[in-house]
Amino acid sequence: LTVARDGDNFVMDSPAQPAEPHAAPKNLLAGLGAAPAEVLAGADYIAVYDSAAEVAALSPDLDCFCRLDRRGVVATAPGGDSETDYVLRFFAPKNAVPEDPVTGNVQTELVPYWAARLGKKRLTVRQLSARGGVMICEDLGARITIAGQCVRFLEGEVTL
Repeated sequence: LTVARDGDNFVMDSPAQPAEPHAAPKNLLAGLGAAPAEVLAGADYIAVYDSAAEVAALSPDLDCFCRLDRRGVVATAPGGDSETDYVLRFFAPKNAVPEDPVTGNVQTELVPYWAARLGKKRLTVRQLSARGGVMICEDLGARITIAGQCVRFLEGEVTL
């Protein structure tokens, strides 16, 4: 993992970690409360929806997610406007993160999926958390880059 500065943005370079299609576990579906169109699994479960509005409307049962065998749950869908390629929300209650405001590490799973699905290498990503955030990601094959502005939220820690 390397990080470089590009103007106002920080750019992280990470190994791609493509997720694979997976049957939806019972606690994933119960926790989401709305059935996704597709489920993938890697380090996290990834629930793929048809619209950004579906992802934004989720009101998950985090207790169900704590009973899953993965780090967290990503809900994602195509972007809801001409400027956004895909949207996401990320929940990791097992790691004391009910909903992450802006998540860089799950892009290692999402970028390979969305790049292939959309036929694009450079993707604009919007996280639909309460704080929200925008990232520019690029599929480089075995690696990906994640670029965005950082916000200090705890002394000594930054997040994209």
